[in-house]
Amino acid sequence: MLRGHFITVEGGEGVGKSTQCRRIIELLRSFEVEAILTREPGGSDGADQIRQLLVTGAEDRWDPLAEALLLFAARRDHVVRTVIPALETGIWVVCDRFYDSTLAYQGYGHGIDRKFLNALNKRVNGNLEPEITFILDAPTKVGIARALKRGGTEDRYERLMDEFHERARQGFLKIASAQPDRCVVIDGTEEIGTVASNISNKLVSHFNLERRKTSGRSTLSPY
Repeated sequence: MLRGHFITVEGGEGVGKSTQCRRIIELLRSFEVEAILTREPGGSDGADQIRQLLVTGAEDRWDPLAEALLLFAARRDHVVRTVIPALETGIWVVCDRFYDSTLAYQGYGHGIDRKFLNALNKRVNGNLEPEITFILDAPTKVGIARALKRGGTEDRYERLMDEFHERARQGFLKIASAQPDRCVVIDGTEEIGTVASNISNKLVSHFNLERRKTSGRSTLSPY
């Protein structure tokens, strides 16, 4: 039985997910909760190798189905080697992207049949699902502009057409609308501190953190 809690942060490019994931870790640390920060694609040795195939190179490096299968291969390694072992020992897991990104990007964005993706996800993840998911939302052009300013070699997705990113954005919002008990949409255009405060208020309430203190230490990964 899983004893840790699984939190995910989702959204399009440039909405501030990585920053807010680190803020969540800091919040959990303040309540003495032992937690790790991880990401997708990646989060384990095998998944990190697959990540490089996905986030670098030409925009048309993969067709949508090949890309989806690579993502699921990376996710399986990540879940088996990182996420489940942590949760089983009582460690909380904060993940920068998970299956919602695949559904939004490859399903809504690239048009892969969503029933197929859901069935494959069930085979890969079993019953594993985040307890709460924060979906950071911002206008597509705002997010892409922010993301491109970062530079670096991991920019394959940022260079895809705006139309793709808008379909993905709408996909995230549809996911949130369909699963309101799990998903919380956060305005990603607000100041970083305001976004962090909105997330922390929800987390404190959701997990009763003001009354819950567990012993342990938090581990902040370099992601």
